[in-house]
Amino acid sequence: MSITGAQIPHKMLNQDAYSTWLGIQILECEIGRCKVGMTIRKDMLNSMDKAHGGISYSLADTAFGFAANTHGKYAVSIETSINHIEALNEGDYIVAESVIESVKNKLGFNIIEVKRGDELVALFKGVVYRTGKDWE
Repeated sequence: MSITGAQIPHKMLNQDAYSTWLGIQILECEIGRCKVGMTIRKDMLNSMDKAHGGISYSLADTAFGFAANTHGKYAVSIETSINHIEALNEGDYIVAESVIESVKNKLGFNIIEVKRGDELVALFKGVVYRTGKDWE
């Protein structure tokens, strides 16, 4: 039996030890859209006492993957990149929202903003490949 749309990211998060360790929470989710958030912890800081760049990258990548999979097929990222705009500190709460509306072919393209409140802190770009395998 297959599951649909907004249920898929919740199933993905339950099976994702890394995103769970990061403390990522699904804030909003519907077909083609997922918004996630997390708090920067001390064990996520680099040698300059700022959040490691992989933290905001991971949050955006999770939002990207969750939104891409809401269309019901297994979808995997094949190319991603990020621009870090502002440094993040312990205790900062960051949010990433991915919107992937069009499902016309096997590839999907997306830009995700990572924000601290209303402030843009990172810009993530991704390409997703949609497989033929259904989520169950």
